[in-house]
Amino acid sequence: MTWSDKDETFIWHPFSPLKGVESPLVIERAEGIYLYTEDGRKIIDAVSSWWVNLHGHSNKYIAEKVSRQLTELEHVIYAGFTHKPSITLAERLLKVLPENQSKIFYSDNGSTAVEVAVKLALQFWFNKGTPKKKIVAIDGAYHGDTFGAMSVGERSIFTKPFFSFLFNVEFIPFPTANNNEEVINQFRTTVEQNDVAAFIFEPLVQGAAGMRIYSQEVLDQLLAMSKANDVVTIADEVMTGFGRTGQLFASDHLLHKPDLICLSKGLTGGTMALGATACSNKIVNMFQSSDLERAFLHGHSYTANPLACTAANASLDLLLTDESKSSIARIADRNSIFVKKIKPFSSVKDARSVGTILAVEFSSSESSSYLSEMRNRIYPFFLERNILLRPLGNLLYVIPPYVMTNKELDLIYNAIEEFLETLNS
Repeated sequence: MTWSDKDETFIWHPFSPLKGVESPLVIERAEGIYLYTEDGRKIIDAVSSWWVNLHGHSNKYIAEKVSRQLTELEHVIYAGFTHKPSITLAERLLKVLPENQSKIFYSDNGSTAVEVAVKLALQFWFNKGTPKKKIVAIDGAYHGDTFGAMSVGERSIFTKPFFSFLFNVEFIPFPTANNNEEVINQFRTTVEQNDVAAFIFEPLVQGAAGMRIYSQEVLDQLLAMSKANDVVTIADEVMTGFGRTGQLFASDHLLHKPDLICLSKGLTGGTMALGATACSNKIVNMFQSSDLERAFLHGHSYTANPLACTAANASLDLLLTDESKSSIARIADRNSIFVKKIKPFSSVKDARSVGTILAVEFSSSESSSYLSEMRNRIYPFFLERNILLRPLGNLLYVIPPYVMTNKELDLIYNAIEEFLETLNS
């Protein structure tokens, strides 16, 4: 059997039907922005392998740090024990996160980082002895695939089989230039009822909903109302964290800072799985007790894995360099220029960018959605040109590693223009 045959026999891939799809490409190695297939192809990873890769694949600096850690401590139970990589990482994260954050709770990935935040917010009110249980989220939200994360996300194709099992959440409309006042007024009416436990949001950009960008000013107003009405605020920075929006964190754009911040994806530079939930003093203080019933009784077997923490520390070393900051600004600037260039195309419904995130929504006779058949035209078009771009229906997005050069960006931009020409012909 070939590797592809074995894959088809033994593997169940995410977000994919079991029949009627092309066989996955077998990747033998990766370096920088390139993925190398077993049959000799060299493919540009223009989506940072699901938005996780910051510094390029097989980064030697990160690899050397993890390799050394492997010979010292690969893992240890994190209840009753600790280790230097996790302590170092927590201390460093708290130095660069908004200054109201005071402790880090580790988990395994983005969904669990959100799960932790939601549970902390609800137990905050349990410990306080105040019966607040309502959670508010933004329409179109995607926060992960565990049950708590699904519950605070949009009811969609991703969650349809589980609707009856999800807890109730109140959704406010996604803020746009046309409905900002409506959103603000609905949110004010909701939080002033004094029964809202938490407000969870993807700051400035909704990822899986189509890289939808919304107003910093509106979000700041929602956060101000939350604070005034004692609502716990949760920023899901799993996608937006670590430079994606131009600032180190999307929350850095805001005047009002969240009580809880969920981190993953770029946390280890794309090397291995790790989640973290940053907690403000407001949250921490409600758990300051020796009473076990007031403790946060949550954990994972691989909580604070030393190898993952070491990778995250190495990734932070690289991210905080002037070179990396300059690359983020360069990519952001070029994305902005490209958006202006392609907006006049008749086949472009909308083009937008924030930081290193670029999104192009194509005009389509179908309603814009994840199920749009245009996806079946977009994905193979770029893959045939050795560019990995995984569309969300009729929306194409680019989230490159920060080591991508201008020349390599131009290859992607040119291919997008070429695709636009096919739509206009």
